[in-house]
Amino acid sequence: MKAEILSDLIAKNGSKIIFLIMDGLGGMPLPGGDKTELETARTPNLDRFAAEGISGLLDPVSPGITPGSGPGHLALFGYDPLEYLIGRGVLSALGVDFELTGRDVAARLNFCTLDKKGLVSDRRAGRIPTEVNEKLCKKIRDKVRLSEGMEYFLITESEHRAVLVLRGEGLGGEVNDTDPQQTGLPPREVKGADKASQRTAKYVKEFLSQVQEVLKNEHPANMFLARGFAKFDPLPTMEQRYGLRSAAIAQYPMYRGLARLVGMRVLPKPHDYEAMWEQLSDYYDDYDFFFIHFKKTDSTGEDGNFEAKVKVIEQIDAWAGQIRKLNPEVLVVTGDHSTPSFLKNHSWHPVPALLWSPNCRPDEVTQFGERYCARGYLGRMETKHLIMLALANALRLNKFGA
Repeated sequence: MKAEILSDLIAKNGSKIIFLIMDGLGGMPLPGGDKTELETARTPNLDRFAAEGISGLLDPVSPGITPGSGPGHLALFGYDPLEYLIGRGVLSALGVDFELTGRDVAARLNFCTLDKKGLVSDRRAGRIPTEVNEKLCKKIRDKVRLSEGMEYFLITESEHRAVLVLRGEGLGGEVNDTDPQQTGLPPREVKGADKASQRTAKYVKEFLSQVQEVLKNEHPANMFLARGFAKFDPLPTMEQRYGLRSAAIAQYPMYRGLARLVGMRVLPKPHDYEAMWEQLSDYYDDYDFFFIHFKKTDSTGEDGNFEAKVKVIEQIDAWAGQIRKLNPEVLVVTGDHSTPSFLKNHSWHPVPALLWSPNCRPDEVTQFGERYCARGYLGRMETKHLIMLALANALRLNKFGA
């Protein structure tokens, strides 16, 4: 929707909207089975919300497209993922609480191992401990200097992962990954696709060349592989678009970064589900919109562990039951994409969703699961439209037209 039309529709009131997001929620039956992970799980609380609300299926990008976590979440926040293309480097930088500017290009780095021939023998350097990562990053920051005073920032993320940010005028983000995606090959040569990106590539080459020299006697982490180069272009915030003062409760850096990208206040990192509930309760009066992210539904799916994913869904169901104490005007429960345990990866399958509100017109769905949601009033739609339905049920949209 055009920004000028949307701004005329927005109505501010004291209503509350909660988006409970189970990453990779959608699933598939195992061979010989007939139920998905969600359909197998005992979810009395989510079933009750579904029975009192409306349900449906969501396509994060469009039918048949397998989305990454970035596009999937932007769609949940109402940003068209085909219009707002965000690089992994930007998300990683925001996820480690780095304050990006419009002069920055960011990339995600993996410590790796090069053999004596300069070929990649381990793309993740044995998943070195975070403490080793921090020590090596400090060593690099102390010794590496770029020409012409180009400023750079090197920040540890976790284990083998780090973030590189170049800051300067005239930089572009159209730079290729150096990760060859398999062992036995050398890192790919850094190239820029246009003049501004060629300028970026020049400094990336300098940086990596010096890093290789600094780390030549280290093992197993003796080089970086760079991925996801992206220029930071600030997005309109949730408050600018929807009039929503928004807060995020999330444990993992990427999702904290996605929330920060759209102007949410990212609350301190919670250590467990109990801490997530305490944050929601403590900050409930301060914000209009809460994004609450649960990661383990995705990671258990990627591990191919059907039973573990079922168990995680049941744990989150118990957590979700507490939300009735807060009595929000709108509760949405869904995921950013599907991660069937059978496939051990993200997939194109539509994502089950429910919307509970005292203002909705309930459908006949009484259980929360893929097949049940297919019969709900939400129907099957692109995820980007979900936020508008949440706003409508929160009575935060004015009438359109005379």
